Amino acid sequence: MSNFISNAISNKNNEKLKEEEIKKELLRESENQKPILNIKKNESKTLSYNKILELLTFKDEEYYNDDTSSEYHNEIVDDQMDFYKLVYNARIDEPRNMKLTKISENDNQNKNYQLANATLITLVRNSELDQILETIKQIESTWNHKYHYPYTFMNEEEFSKEFKEKVSKICSGKINYAKIPNEMWSKPKNIDPILEKQGLDRLVENNIQYATMESYHNMCRFNSAYFYNLDILKNYKYYWRFEPGTNYYCNIDYDIFKFMQDNNKIYGFTISLYDNPYTVETLFPKTLEFLKENPQYVNKNGAFKWITEDLQNPEITKLANGYSTCHFWSNFEIGDMDFYRGEAYSKWMEFLEEAGGFYYERWGDAPVHSLGLALFADKSKIHWFRDIGYFHSPYFNCPNSDKCSGCQTAEFAPPDVFDQNCLSNWIKYEMTKEQLFQY
Repeated sequence: MSNFISNAISNKNNEKLKEEEIKKELLRESENQKPILNIKKNESKTLSYNKILELLTFKDEEYYNDDTSSEYHNEIVDDQMDFYKLVYNARIDEPRNMKLTKISENDNQNKNYQLANATLITLVRNSELDQILETIKQIESTWNHKYHYPYTFMNEEEFSKEFKEKVSKICSGKINYAKIPNEMWSKPKNIDPILEKQGLDRLVENNIQYATMESYHNMCRFNSAYFYNLDILKNYKYYWRFEPGTNYYCNIDYDIFKFMQDNNKIYGFTISLYDNPYTVETLFPKTLEFLKENPQYVNKNGAFKWITEDLQNPEITKLANGYSTCHFWSNFEIGDMDFYRGEAYSKWMEFLEEAGGFYYERWGDAPVHSLGLALFADKSKIHWFRDIGYFHSPYFNCPNSDKCSGCQTAEFAPPDVFDQNCLSNWIKYEMTKEQLFQY
């Protein structure tokens, strides 16, 4: 990492740095990253399994060495956070050189604006009413009061009368309620109780949160493999997932769902993190088993480096058997449900269901969605919504924009979890310089 970055970040007057200087340094950083795979016109459409393994072998010549000391680890974390802050300190507005659709005042008044086939969704309990109301108010005030997109509320139990009455008062769009079918929510019959106990004991030994809470395992499985096939959601293509107790800081003027549709995007995120490796010890090996039998599903332009990077947290990658554990934090995500409904993801889900890792370990929907996207999707169709200010404790996405208020530019989280930030890897290894400068 250049001295420019360190000096820029430590400078008390950093906010006054010329935008051109920041962009110049970002361009230098992005140009250092070489494409992971050059595709030739006459090359086979299907990668061989050996080629897939080659692509999933991480190497970064700039940093790579055998130093496992805490000092070297801290140096990498500091460099990654310096780069993160450099990116975030660049002033942004809306996406540039991309199609944006905005509702006119006339359309809004006459209610003749054509919405995309989309809904906001949340998995929420009656007991979380106050928290979800606060989050909905923020989504409405920063965006949906202009467009009035529908909401879909999901629960394994019936929603209370109070819940429905209070929610209806603040949602500007149509409201759907979905009671999750038992077969989508409850632990399946193929789970071996002996293997489950052994797995849970290991999670408890390693102080894994929610290790023995069956409803949490149910939630992870449902969000990974089933939500997009709920009867009510089969009517929609795009979704925006939100959760109770989360905050939104930036006004967005354009139609986010039409942005996805018109710019051929299948997934959007704000935050990327590492996961606890004990929760996903066998997820990557099991996935490799699937890929060995089904190499045709791997996209040649996948995000291979992001899911195999082993510099920042090498012990995590080792414990997760080759998976960096980098993932999109899925409590906020905007996506195309047809990706999950497609053959590659569906066949993989069937395989993972048989493996039982949602209950023998604690496979989460964030790493599952992320691995699926990294392997089966063209990474150019994944979009970092850096203009959507967002917070889910303890992590922020806070851009330098006049449209944002209530958060501190470039804030990520408390220093003791800086090493959990994987966004710098996504920017460096998976984004093109054109994508970096889209804002």
